[in-house]
Amino acid sequence: MSIFRKKNNPPPQPEQDYNPSQGMFTAAPALERLEKEKKTARRQMFSFAVLFAMLFGWMCFYFTQTAVENKVELFDNDYNHRDELLAMRNRRGGIYASDAETLLASTQTDMDDSGNIVQIRSYPFGSMYAHVVGYSLLGGSGLEEYFKYDLLHSDLPLSEKVRYDNKENAVDRLYPGNNLITTLDPEIQKACYEAMEGYEGAVIVTEVKTGRILAMVSKPDFDPNYIEENWDSLLADNESGTLLNRVTQGLYPPGSTFKIVDCIDLLKEYPEAADEYSFECSGVFEQSGESIHCYDYEVHGKVNLKESFAHSCNSSFANIGVNMISTDSMTETLRSLLFNSKLPYDLPYVRSSINMPDTLSTEGIMQMSIGQGTTAMTPLHLNMITAAAANGGVLMKPHLADELHDAKGRTLRIYNNEVYGSLMSEEVAAQMVQLMRSVVTDGTASSLKERDYEPAGKTGSAEFDNNKSSHAWFTGFAPASDPEICVTVLIEGKGMGSSYAVPVAGQIFDAYFE
Repeated sequence: MSIFRKKNNPPPQPEQDYNPSQGMFTAAPALERLEKEKKTARRQMFSFAVLFAMLFGWMCFYFTQTAVENKVELFDNDYNHRDELLAMRNRRGGIYASDAETLLASTQTDMDDSGNIVQIRSYPFGSMYAHVVGYSLLGGSGLEEYFKYDLLHSDLPLSEKVRYDNKENAVDRLYPGNNLITTLDPEIQKACYEAMEGYEGAVIVTEVKTGRILAMVSKPDFDPNYIEENWDSLLADNESGTLLNRVTQGLYPPGSTFKIVDCIDLLKEYPEAADEYSFECSGVFEQSGESIHCYDYEVHGKVNLKESFAHSCNSSFANIGVNMISTDSMTETLRSLLFNSKLPYDLPYVRSSINMPDTLSTEGIMQMSIGQGTTAMTPLHLNMITAAAANGGVLMKPHLADELHDAKGRTLRIYNNEVYGSLMSEEVAAQMVQLMRSVVTDGTASSLKERDYEPAGKTGSAEFDNNKSSHAWFTGFAPASDPEICVTVLIEGKGMGSSYAVPVAGQIFDAYFE
């Protein structure tokens, strides 16, 4: 009889190491191997902990750096209500003109019936600085909105803040906010405001060598003291666009002021054109079945480049655009002059727009050459190009702030003048100065000819509808021999630049130089 046994699994054998001295295998100590495994585990855990600490540290650094670099943007975020909390602790600082004495915006405080602190913003000059200074309520605008972070913060030393903490009245315990000193010149701003009386449009005045904005006026305007009461009616008025700052956000066909751009490119491609260009104007220019005529079909006869520019000969510039300027060169010039591009300006603005030459027909190029067609510019952008031509081709970044002070008048920040870059060569810029001076001495801006301060510029009449209605333009600078200020004027729907925009510019130049 067979007997069956259940086969048992053999017990696990300990690992063996060969021991040469004994000539046999011996079991490795279990504790030694276990200790090795523990050391390996500890090394892995330590490496992971170091890696985690480095990643966590980098993340903290990144978030801190982002918060510091973008503190203003984060502060202005609609989901961030810290401005409301600050308004309960700090009194909004003032905005001053460039003399640091003329107050453009200030805050009065009071208590409402519920015992809450109320801050009332006051604008002593009413509508004169409406668009540039802006308003603080209902989302804010202008300098009020852009510098909200600084105005609502108080950078007084803690030792001085203690004195406010110890006052009995809640209103008196508010810390005074920082004060903004702007670049705005009260006399020039007043001159611009008064010169634009009865018109709709825009004026901007800048310092050629610094980029400081001395004045900015947009019409029609509003009184920011009553912005809350008139808000609904202002929003409902879609036709006049009263809240729109036409200097920075109004897009207009540039008309004949665009001939500045034509000449910049022509002189870049053909420097000899200043002396050698010649054209026979019959009042009409025709090519490829398309035609362009001079204003009122005026016949200018034989003209060189200087005469074409001074008398704003459409036929001559249509010829230049079609037959002398290359598509590639003009495209590069437009880009260098910041068309379809960001502008070096901090407050809200809209980009100027243009269809590049390689997308245009012969008619389109002719229209572009005289500033018509689809081309649209802001007065701010045209002022930049003009100022660069006056400054040897170099554009200074336009800016509205000079300094930031604490409530005791101590300087916290100085906003230095910044060079943006070169928009054209120094040689081309010098030739443009001569061409623009000829507009005053021999051309469409001759009403400024007798001024002692040597103004120079370019006029424009830009058609904007099928009824041949046109906007009036002037952009220029003075003195031509050593430019100090640049003035750009746009008057909506009034006609010829020489008849409307030039006299306005003359009043502004007079206010500056007299």
